[in-house]
Amino acid sequence: MAPKFLAGVQLEKRDKSKTEASKALEGKVIALYFSAHWCPPCRAFTPILKDFYGEVEDDLEIIFVSLDHSESDLKAYMAEAHGDWYHIPFGSDTVKDLKQKYGVRSIPTLIVVKADGTEITKNGTSDVQSGKAPSAVIKKWKA
Repeated sequence: MAPKFLAGVQLEKRDKSKTEASKALEGKVIALYFSAHWCPPCRAFTPILKDFYGEVEDDLEIIFVSLDHSESDLKAYMAEAHGDWYHIPFGSDTVKDLKQKYGVRSIPTLIVVKADGTEITKNGTSDVQSGKAPSAVIKKWKA
């Protein structure tokens, strides 16, 4: 079941294909990745997250919530550094709504949520960088 807060939202992949959030997120652990290409700590963390995702993509869906200043910046960042995960289209009010809902004050921030949007952790970046096996991190998030 997809998060209610994403009901009706179209998620997009790098190849411009769009999928209804409810379909894309069904049965997955959901991680909201707040980041931007202009942010040096984000550019350092994104390749780590990409590798992490590559090991657990059957259980995890990352949604890039871009705080970039333009759609071209968002697309360039995705092309050069991201895994094959979804993003919320540039200019969508959903970006502002999610940032406010979860109190995002700095980036990179990886917030892991349940299917109903309930927060599991705001410390997803720390969990990913913990040195634990990605499968162990996913298991912790599912507990």
